[in-house]
Amino acid sequence: MALAAVLEGREPYEIVDGNLDTDPDATLAHLIKTHSVELLGVSIMPGPQMVSAMHSCRTIREKFPHVPIVWGGYFPSIYPDATLNTPYVDYAVRGQGETTLLELIDAIRGQRSFPSIAGLSWKDASGRRVNNPERGMQPLDGFPWMPYHRLPVASYLRPSFFGKRTGAHQASLGCPFQCTFCGVHKAFGSKEKFESPTRTTAILAHLAKEYGMDGVQFFDMNFFLHESHTCELMERMVPLNLHWWCEGRIDAICRYSDRTLALIRKAGCTMMFCGAESGSNRTLQEMKKGITTEQTLSVARRLRDANIIPEFSFVFGNPRDPEGDTRESIAFIRTVKRINPAVEIIVHHYTPVPQREMKMFGGIDGLVDFPSTPEEWATPRWYNFTIRVNPSMPWLKPRTRRLIDNFETVVATRWPTVQDIYASRWSRFFLAALGSWRYLTRIYSAPAELRLAQDWIRLRRPKEESI
Repeated sequence: MALAAVLEGREPYEIVDGNLDTDPDATLAHLIKTHSVELLGVSIMPGPQMVSAMHSCRTIREKFPHVPIVWGGYFPSIYPDATLNTPYVDYAVRGQGETTLLELIDAIRGQRSFPSIAGLSWKDASGRRVNNPERGMQPLDGFPWMPYHRLPVASYLRPSFFGKRTGAHQASLGCPFQCTFCGVHKAFGSKEKFESPTRTTAILAHLAKEYGMDGVQFFDMNFFLHESHTCELMERMVPLNLHWWCEGRIDAICRYSDRTLALIRKAGCTMMFCGAESGSNRTLQEMKKGITTEQTLSVARRLRDANIIPEFSFVFGNPRDPEGDTRESIAFIRTVKRINPAVEIIVHHYTPVPQREMKMFGGIDGLVDFPSTPEEWATPRWYNFTIRVNPSMPWLKPRTRRLIDNFETVVATRWPTVQDIYASRWSRFFLAALGSWRYLTRIYSAPAELRLAQDWIRLRRPKEESI
């Protein structure tokens, strides 16, 4: 949609969404047969999107070898060389892609040179990969609004804890922080560009008025950074009467005044996701997270007082001391829960994003055979690592992995998430009662009865859940 915004009124284009189209390959083939297609652009995230894109691009290249193909988005931004190590991708756009795409179109038409396009990776006549210099982040207000009229917006507005018709918006791009487990700073550089509060609220008001949106999930890496910007945005959002979720940094929230937190709640913030990441200050320092456990506890208290539900994520099993890190984080979560029982806990195994330089964990990875093609990224080992489903982590012993998983089950049962809008009151009470004894006695091993209860309740949910 961001790319469509700069194409709108300038170039003829079509959007094909593989999430909605039951046969996107057939749709693409039909468009190429019936139009003079100059370029196929594919937005790629690691995991299922990449696997789907591989299949589609192979098919298009076989049937229509004259159509150039460019990949953009998170995956090619971090792994441009792997992206180009395949015969069905000709170009890779790194980072913010709007201007790069327009310049690429000009180059394909012979109106400018490929080496002059910042943010582009490409193959020269000999097949050699060329990575042009990075493109600096451009202000979001400098681009047109996304052309929502080109999509069936109603298909994207879904029931959630935040509203019956919950949409999504991103009011900023990039991240100025350098957390070692994250790839955002490699994809977009070390700056964050915000929309103006005027533009953000105008877009939200438009979606509410034209499409009935009543809830929002903001997918900014850091929705809160500068308090003055936050206050202006919140004051403008109050009249919209929207309920919403966002991501906020622990240290930023610590700096905000109580008045600002009250204004954030008044503007409709129902839940705030924060990367707490660890119960160990040593681990947080190694991660370059830039926060402390004391700050996390302070935010748990302050959001409790502000009537905002915190959602804290933790990554267990730091490779330097996975067993010790796990014990410290479990103890810390118990402290968090004593301070604010409403805190929702999200547990991950420590599965950092391999960086563009093919490094992880500051050199203590034990992994040297990083993928060099999309096909290698799609193998079970790396696919599972990407989607964090039973990933291969040689530094994490099986018993430590089981402890992490079992603790997550006990906490999730003792405090069922409020985001499950299909869970009945009796099912929440039943799960909480069932999980209480294990949590109180700290017996986390083999919680088979809790998993059976979770599965049983999940099967009894109404069919509307799948709508």
